[in-house]
Amino acid sequence: MKYKFITIEGNIGAGKTTLASLLSNKLNARLVLEEFADNPFLAKFYENPAQYAFSVELFFMAERFKQLKDLLSQQDLFQNVTVSDYLFTKCLLFAKVNLPVDEFRLFQRLFEMMQPQLLQPDLLIYLHAPVNKLQENIKKRNRSYEQNIKDDYLFEIQQTYTHYIKQHSFKTLFVDASNVDFLNNSEHLEILLDALNRDYTEGQHVITFP
Repeated sequence: MKYKFITIEGNIGAGKTTLASLLSNKLNARLVLEEFADNPFLAKFYENPAQYAFSVELFFMAERFKQLKDLLSQQDLFQNVTVSDYLFTKCLLFAKVNLPVDEFRLFQRLFEMMQPQLLQPDLLIYLHAPVNKLQENIKKRNRSYEQNIKDDYLFEIQQTYTHYIKQHSFKTLFVDASNVDFLNNSEHLEILLDALNRDYTEGQHVITFP
């Protein structure tokens, strides 16, 4: 396997965890999943974003940092493949959308102290889906606190991700997830697995599916 640390990113409901789990199984890789359910502020944030935005984002950042920092202490990291369903920079992207300017500046300073201590992925897979598809997936997985997420919020998150993906230097596979079904269409998964065996330069590389 050319890439030892693969990270999957995308908007809420894009299918990150599903794909990460499938790749982990196919590649016999270590699986790192975001522990969103442990965040005690998440449900409160969706009810009252203004009051709980800083708390929810700070908790997420602390948990993600601890989880990814633990990877560095595992001696066999470079002998095996690791697949994660989030990028640490996600903390900053969501904070930029959710926090007022003064709180974001404080959050950004904390983020910038943490990020250099973490391992960066060798390859980023970005799942892009339109808002209506994201809403379908959100309804389907039926987490109660997500059911009232507004289209405008998903669109703003989408725009923030898109801008970041265009600017950063990670080797990135851009996947249009509008009509891709990795779970039920084995051909789609095989196309992606084949793509993981190629060499890429830094920047975006679009993967197409029939």
